[in-house]
Amino acid sequence: MATMSGRHFLSRLRKLAPSLIAPLLLLACSQSEPPGPPPLSDTALAAVNADPGVPREQLARAVDALFTDEEVGETRALVVMHNGEVVAERYAEGYSADMPLIGWSMGKTVTGLLAGAMVAEGRLDLDQAAPVALWQRAGDPRAAITLRYLLQMRSGLYNEENIEPLYTASEVRMLFLEGREDMAGWAEAQPLRDPPGERFAYSTATTVIIADIIADTLAPDGTPGQRQRAVADFITSRLAEPLGAASLRGEYDRSGTLVGGSWVFATARDWGKVGELLRNGGSVGGVQVVPRRWVEFMRRSSPASPDYGAHLWLNRNAEEANRDAFFGGRISTDIFAMRGHLGQFVHVSPTQGLTVVRLGKSEGSEGRAAEARIADLMALYPLR
Repeated sequence: MATMSGRHFLSRLRKLAPSLIAPLLLLACSQSEPPGPPPLSDTALAAVNADPGVPREQLARAVDALFTDEEVGETRALVVMHNGEVVAERYAEGYSADMPLIGWSMGKTVTGLLAGAMVAEGRLDLDQAAPVALWQRAGDPRAAITLRYLLQMRSGLYNEENIEPLYTASEVRMLFLEGREDMAGWAEAQPLRDPPGERFAYSTATTVIIADIIADTLAPDGTPGQRQRAVADFITSRLAEPLGAASLRGEYDRSGTLVGGSWVFATARDWGKVGELLRNGGSVGGVQVVPRRWVEFMRRSSPASPDYGAHLWLNRNAEEANRDAFFGGRISTDIFAMRGHLGQFVHVSPTQGLTVVRLGKSEGSEGRAAEARIADLMALYPLR
């Protein structure tokens, strides 16, 4: 009986084998192959053009990560431009393509471009004493400060940016406390801490001084209203209209000075057009809006800090200042960026034909995480 039972068992097993093979194979496959990425949402796919220059799904996932990854904070707008064309564009709920958004310190680069237009017209000189009346009194050592030093953040003026407690920080005191009525007057009254030209010190107040110089040059002895109108018209005629960036505008203090270090607004697409202007050496559609040599100057390392040009951040380490390159030197060292408070970014890569705009709200480590996600996105595109 035992032998017959064994043969019966084997016979039954042979008959059942085909029905067992399929589930066993499925089980084996599920254990040997990791699950693939989750399917993309319709929103994620719709944000990317049919032919963005790289695999569409990969780019859609990279864009989606900037909106769904909690580590990056809040992304409100993202625009990716490749070879001058918008290939991806997405907005968070409550934001849209026609909504101007604050750039915070990205406004510094806009102010730097305005200064370049004035130098090109012969109204300002890079290496003469900066035309600040307060500094021209006999014996004042601040008379050695030039426009070049101001643009490269090496004026030597006392400045303590982004320190605690917050109300003691120079930019807060100027924007919101004792300097708010006449920001340039407050900034220009600061004493020297270092000899002009020697030390890099990132300073929002410095950009307001440049904006004041521009206003004084355009409207000498003008009223606050006249100063504001003159600068607003200059922004329109020299940048906004040639770029086709109608939303580009600034805000002004009560003295009529552009708050050029912080309060400049534009839509995400128009911020992208500023980045494209820089990528193309100052030209738009073959028309030179600012001189190519000026853009080259902005993109050239300051003698006091290799990761900063003239109101523009560069993708290089500043070891003495203990600052890493913003992509860790990843992708290409010719990448440069406009960077603003709370994670406002315009990254430009000439060798990839890329301009990437990200606007939102990211605090502390969130901003670094957002920039890492932007690096992942840009790394999808090959170097040319």
